[in-house]
Amino acid sequence: MLISDPNPHLKLQEMCDCYLETDFRLQMAKLCKQPGPNLEEEAFRYLALALMHTITEQAGKLSMKREKTEVKVKVESEGEKHSLPAPPVAMFNMVLAMVRAILHLEGEKGESLLSLGLRSGAVEMRVKLRAKDDEVSLRFELI
Repeated sequence: MLISDPNPHLKLQEMCDCYLETDFRLQMAKLCKQPGPNLEEEAFRYLALALMHTITEQAGKLSMKREKTEVKVKVESEGEKHSLPAPPVAMFNMVLAMVRAILHLEGEKGESLLSLGLRSGAVEMRVKLRAKDDEVSLRFELI
């Protein structure tokens, strides 16, 4: 689904709302296996699905990490971690650029709050970004 909104924060909220009643993990697996032609749109979709999975599973934390050419995505709930389908590196890089734009993060380290207005109310998350050499980590923690 193509959502053409110039505001990346609003676009992310709309994408979350659009996929609210779907199987997030299944959609992420399909998206990672065969991304569409519009990388930016697919990155918004991936991030929305990952965030919605984290929120609906009451997981507490979502971690995305890129080490050189490998991306890992994990959610943590009550001390238990499990992996989610990881996006290709190019898609992860686009997700990173979107998060930087939404939260106005610059440099190698950053931290900010992200609030998502969804149908059922607002959800707030603390977002942490860490980058060093060929390693980048992005963490979302539900507040």
